[in-house]
Amino acid sequence: MVWSRRYDEAEPQRVNKWLAQSGVCSRREAEGLIAQGLVSIDGETVSDAGRKILPGQTLTVADAGGAGPLSVVLHKPMGYVSAQPEAGQTPAVRLLTREALVGDSPTLPDRDTRLAPLGRLDMDSRGLLILSEDGVLAKAIIGPESDLEKEYLVRVTGKITPEKVKLLCHGLKLDGRALKPARVSHVQGQELRFILKEGRNRQIRRMCELVGMHVMDLVRIRIGALRLGDLPEGRWRVLTPEERASLIDQA
Repeated sequence: MVWSRRYDEAEPQRVNKWLAQSGVCSRREAEGLIAQGLVSIDGETVSDAGRKILPGQTLTVADAGGAGPLSVVLHKPMGYVSAQPEAGQTPAVRLLTREALVGDSPTLPDRDTRLAPLGRLDMDSRGLLILSEDGVLAKAIIGPESDLEKEYLVRVTGKITPEKVKLLCHGLKLDGRALKPARVSHVQGQELRFILKEGRNRQIRRMCELVGMHVMDLVRIRIGALRLGDLPEGRWRVLTPEERASLIDQA
């Protein structure tokens, strides 16, 4: 697939840096594309890895052939682990079968495909899970500088009060460290909405325990602008190039 975009920033920028920021590839991968003669500015092939693009110029990356790193969106059911399974556990990657695929995929994962979870989801939780072999995307979603929101709908037992919701938003500690401010709201009945920018081990469940509530159901419905939508539970689809670029831009 050919990628082309006009550069509208105020100051010149190195081509490899802008390609990385745009979610096309990493800086090192960009240098490889330049070496292959696949990058051009206003029709002129870029040969210098240090070349800068100027405001108003258009950068084009030609198709290098072959599929890029695979990234998939899975609606993970309860009972599957997103990370490395222990004895007796089933990894979520086993759900990536032809029968469960929605739409098309350039390839079908097999036992040699190494798809890492970009943001873990506990075995007893369900919802949106991204599995990927894309290092650039991984840095955008779970890297130390990532600022992407993750949104969850959570059903709890125990009384929900304004005071408890206020504490969930700000003021709690886990393992001796203060949590980043969260956005928590009471949806209806026994359902809460959590929007977080961090993901400590079983964070939402432990937060609820601290204020006298117990999580009965937890579903992740959004990562950045990417929503679970109407993808059926147990089914998967390929992440689109536009969704990938959006996640990287937001991060």
